[in-house]
Amino acid sequence: MTVLTEIPFTISLQRLLTQLHLGEDSDEAAEFSTLVELANQAGRPKAACREAYITARAQDSVQIDGAWFTSRTLARKLADVQRVFLAIATCGSEMDQANPAAGDPLLEYAWDLLKMDLLNAARIHLTSYIRRQYQLAVTASMSPGSGDASIWPIEQQRQLFGLMPDYEKQLGVRLTDSCLMVPNKTISCIIFRADKDFRTCVVCQRENCPARRAVFDQAEWAALQQD
Repeated sequence: MTVLTEIPFTISLQRLLTQLHLGEDSDEAAEFSTLVELANQAGRPKAACREAYITARAQDSVQIDGAWFTSRTLARKLADVQRVFLAIATCGSEMDQANPAAGDPLLEYAWDLLKMDLLNAARIHLTSYIRRQYQLAVTASMSPGSGDASIWPIEQQRQLFGLMPDYEKQLGVRLTDSCLMVPNKTISCIIFRADKDFRTCVVCQRENCPARRAVFDQAEWAALQQD
């Protein structure tokens, strides 16, 4: 497993204020400036990936290094793929340890936004590393629990994490009994070679999802329902 810890990131006060619909001259700006400074000092985004291979296939499932993953969408997206990359990216447990906002809902929300910026930096760095290291022009990814429950059940986090040795020690990430990840701004996914970018969001019908990264595509969703 390759672990990436030297991940560059930029946290901007202006971006945070824009997300909160506040102006630079607002009463809260100084307080949020302190949050940004602390996040820049404490932030340690991390990521890890592991090369893996498809070892068996079924109609609505695929076996990767001996572990079965049940998802019609995943099985179809990997139909012409032999090699995949198991991956985890996180904002870093340091942000939870440094959290100064406990008990204040607005500050908690702002701190979560800063954690998301760190997670995005880790995710982008990880994807760039895989593309560069393995000479892949285009990659796509899917995450357990992302999108409608029928697309890929979140419980299959267990299989994915089971194939990533020492993830807790190396990344400071913990998988709970309910398959949620701690820190909360953490993602796990399978990355694979593709002809075009694909994100689970395009086949997710949940409206007003704050984590949406692509618009719903009715044609793509309908194609995946066909036997």
